[in-house]
Amino acid sequence: MDGRTILITGATDGLGRHLAVRLGEVGWRVLVHGRDADRAEQVRARIEAAGGPEPAVLLADLADLGEVTRLAAAVERHTDRLDVLVNNAGVGFGRPGAVCQTSADGIELRFAVNYLAGVRLTRLLLGLLTRCAPARIVNVASAGQEPLDFADLLTTRDYDGVRAYRRSKLAQIMGTFDLAEELAGTGVTADALHPATFMDTTMVRQAGSPVSSTVTEGGDATLRLITGPTAASGTGRYFSGGREARALDQAYDPEARRRLRQATDELLAASTRS
Repeated sequence: MDGRTILITGATDGLGRHLAVRLGEVGWRVLVHGRDADRAEQVRARIEAAGGPEPAVLLADLADLGEVTRLAAAVERHTDRLDVLVNNAGVGFGRPGAVCQTSADGIELRFAVNYLAGVRLTRLLLGLLTRCAPARIVNVASAGQEPLDFADLLTTRDYDGVRAYRRSKLAQIMGTFDLAEELAGTGVTADALHPATFMDTTMVRQAGSPVSSTVTEGGDATLRLITGPTAASGTGRYFSGGREARALDQAYDPEARRRLRQATDELLAASTRS
C-alpha cells in the first residue's frame, strides 16, 4: 500500500480516525480532514509515531460550502495523486427535540453536511481521482433511511433531527448510484455503505442511542471497500457491513434521482452565487 494517498473527511473522531490510523500505519499517505486543529494534530502524530508516512492536516468546516471548495483546493496543493476519497464526515440525529439548525449557506444542517458537502467535494476532486485511476470513492451512509419529500426536501416542516438525518443519508446513497453511472469506464468506482449499527462513537452517544457495534467492526467493513479487490467493491452499490444490500426503494427510482440531481444543482449553484 506504500505510496497510495487517501482523503478521509471527519478523520479526527470515530470511524474516520480509526481508518486514518489503520491506513497510515500500513503505509498510506493520509490527508487528515477535521475542524479542530488539536484533534487533527493528534491523529497526525499517532500515524507518525507508528512509522507511517507524514500525513497532511487539512482543516475545513463542511457546514460551509465555501470551505468545502477551499478544502478541495488544499488537497490539490498537497498532493498530485488521490487514490481514495472517503466521504465520512457527518452530523448525527442530534438530541431528541433539537430545533432545526442551518449551515453557513442557510441549508438544513444535516442535508448540507451529510449530502451536499460530499457532492461538492467529490465533484471538485474528480479530475484528480480520474487522473490517478484506478481510484475509489467511498460514501459512508447509513441503514437509517427515509424517503425524500420533494415538496419539503430540507425538512423545514415539523422538523425532526432523525428524519432529517435519514433523508440526508438516502440522498447520499442516491447520489452515489448516479455518480457510479457517470464514472463508468473511467476506472473510478463509487460505492456507499452502512458500516455498522450504532457504533461506539461520539455521534451515537450524544444522540443517546444504545451502542451495539464497535468502531473496529465498522472500520473492517469500510476497509473492504477501500483496499479489497475491485470486483469485491463493485461500483454503484450499497453495502451493509461487509455484504451488498438493498437501500430504500426510492434510491432505485430514476425519476426521484433526477429530481434530487436537479435540486442539488440548484442548491450548489445558489451557494456559489452567495
